[in-house]
Amino acid sequence: MPFLNTLTNNIIMPILEMKVPSPGESISEVEISAWLVSDGDYVEKDQAIAEVDSDKATLELPAEMAGIISLKVEEGDVVPVGDVCCLIDTDAERPAGSTSSVVATPVPVVTPAPIPEPVVKSKAQTSTGSFAEGHTSPAARKMMADKGISTGSLSGSGRDGRILKQDVLSALAAGFDPNSALAKAGWTGSRETRTERMSMLRRKVAERLVGVKNDTAMLTTFNEVDMKPIMDLRKKYKNKFKEEKGVGLGFMGFFTKAVTIALAKFPGVNAMIDGKDAIFHEYADICIAVSSPKGLMVPVVRNAEVMSLAEIEGEIKRLALRARDGQLTVDEMQGGTFTITNGGVFGSMLSTPIINPPQSAILGMHNIVERPVAVDGKVEIRPIMYVALSYDHRIVDGKESVSFLYLVKELLEKPELMLFGGKEPNEVLLGL
Repeated sequence: MPFLNTLTNNIIMPILEMKVPSPGESISEVEISAWLVSDGDYVEKDQAIAEVDSDKATLELPAEMAGIISLKVEEGDVVPVGDVCCLIDTDAERPAGSTSSVVATPVPVVTPAPIPEPVVKSKAQTSTGSFAEGHTSPAARKMMADKGISTGSLSGSGRDGRILKQDVLSALAAGFDPNSALAKAGWTGSRETRTERMSMLRRKVAERLVGVKNDTAMLTTFNEVDMKPIMDLRKKYKNKFKEEKGVGLGFMGFFTKAVTIALAKFPGVNAMIDGKDAIFHEYADICIAVSSPKGLMVPVVRNAEVMSLAEIEGEIKRLALRARDGQLTVDEMQGGTFTITNGGVFGSMLSTPIINPPQSAILGMHNIVERPVAVDGKVEIRPIMYVALSYDHRIVDGKESVSFLYLVKELLEKPELMLFGGKEPNEVLLGL
């Protein structure tokens, strides 16, 4: 890192320039979402000093040297990659009473979701220091006492937030009950609002989603899967599988395996459009949506087509743990040829997933519900899951999309077919 020679009182002081690092390829600018130190603070080497938000991830920026820091940009500023964001006086003495007990943070860690900007208070929330603020008029005070309403339960519309009789009447007319479950849950009948600036990542996600709707011919086809065969298989072998493979036997492994087989037979679903060209991938990098404390992220299981069920489950577990701990890197979230998302873990019965560009299709899983179905002319109760395939009709025909989803359904309802690339065992035996 370059040093500046700054002349101060005829003393040469080495000043370290801290430049904004690149969170990943093709990222040209970032947003300073939060400074973790103040201007003039003494920082230790590797101490986290800022959170830098890009359109793909949030990067924790560590100090490269110990010294007194001077901030050159404000929170919320968008800064080009490579620009100076702060200076560190490396010759500055550690303040008296200060030790190196500051816990150093690891090298930059990518966290999987946006960090919210500081809340911008509404007019009703802004304090003026006036005596009237938060106080009630005599008429309002009497009415609130009669109804058992506390002062903190209502917001005032009068000058400087003064609670008026009309505020009480409006709350009561709206059905406000201070003893109700809603009030105890945090609803107070207030008409206040709050504003939070969307992070760069959230803004980019919004932009991409709107772009998908505007720039693709997205359609969705649906089907239902009888999950009993897989559930019976898991019930029979899950303990032995756990003991021998070291990972649990989940539904996502079966779905991923079924998808890779189906993608081989319908390559258009695994393709993407690049201008006037269609790019067909000879591999299956499957994006798996996982939940993290900071939001939903989509890491990539690379070359899933050559993995066993145990390897797929192990990789999904590894990525999920890294997402939970905020350790996913940009490389682990870039690329992918096809996406699987599971809204069923949150109780979704049916949905239309949105394509993850530049991919051409996405599979949506949902919850498993017991439903009456016809089996061999009889009505039986079976665990049924609705599945949805959203696809770009510009590159995937209706026949191809429906056939792809139906093959996934067949593979899940007859798991043994996955052993033979979707063929019946007898067909393989006969060489058909």
